[in-house]
Amino acid sequence: MSAKDCGHHDHYCRAKRYRLIFFAIAVLIVLVLLAVFLVWLILRPTKPRFILQDATVYVFNVSETQPFTLTSHMQITVSSKNRMERVGIYYQKLDIYATYRSQQVTVPTSLPTNYQGHREIAVWSPFLYGDSVPVAPELMLALHQDQNVGAVLLDIKINGNVKWKVGTWFSGKYHLNVNCPAYIKFGERNNGGIVVGPVMKFESAVQGCSVDV
Repeated sequence: MSAKDCGHHDHYCRAKRYRLIFFAIAVLIVLVLLAVFLVWLILRPTKPRFILQDATVYVFNVSETQPFTLTSHMQITVSSKNRMERVGIYYQKLDIYATYRSQQVTVPTSLPTNYQGHREIAVWSPFLYGDSVPVAPELMLALHQDQNVGAVLLDIKINGNVKWKVGTWFSGKYHLNVNCPAYIKFGERNNGGIVVGPVMKFESAVQGCSVDV
C-alpha cells in the first residue's frame, strides 16, 4: 500500500507499523537470549570448591546452670578454588559463622571482598567469637550425648553473594551458601561445665564443604 493509500487507511497503516515494530523487538529478544545461552553453553559457570583446611578451638565452654550459655572462640582456615578456565568469580558480602545442631553459636564475621581469577585459590583465616550465647535446654542434652561420644560436630557456614566475570562483563548476583562440617574432640570436664581446651584442633587435615549457588 502506497503512502497515498495510507492517507485513506491510516488505521490500517498504523497497525501494520506496530506489527513490524513488535516483530523486530521479538527477534531482538530472541537473539539476545540465544547469545546468553551460547555464552553459558561455552563457559559453563561451575561452583567454586571450598575446603576447610583447619579449625583451632581455643574456648568451648558450656554452663550447666540456667540460663544455659555457650562461649566459643576459634580460628578457621578455609580455602576456595575457582575451577573454571574462562570465568572469574567476584565474592561480595561473605559472612562466616559456626553453628551447633542448626543453632548459631558465634556472631558472623565478615570476609573481605575478593576477586578470584581463573583457576586461582583464595584462603581466609578469620577468628570466630561467641560469648555467653544462650542455648536451648534440648541442646544441653545433645551436648551431654556428644560428650559421651567424645566429640562434637560444628558446622562452619559461609553466606554471601557471588558474581561471574567474563572479560569486562559481570553477571547478576547469585546467593552463595557453604557448609563445612568440623569434628572437634572434647577435652576434660570441670566444675563449671564442659570444656574443650585449652586448644583443640580439627580432627581431619582437609575436609570438603557442600556448596550451593
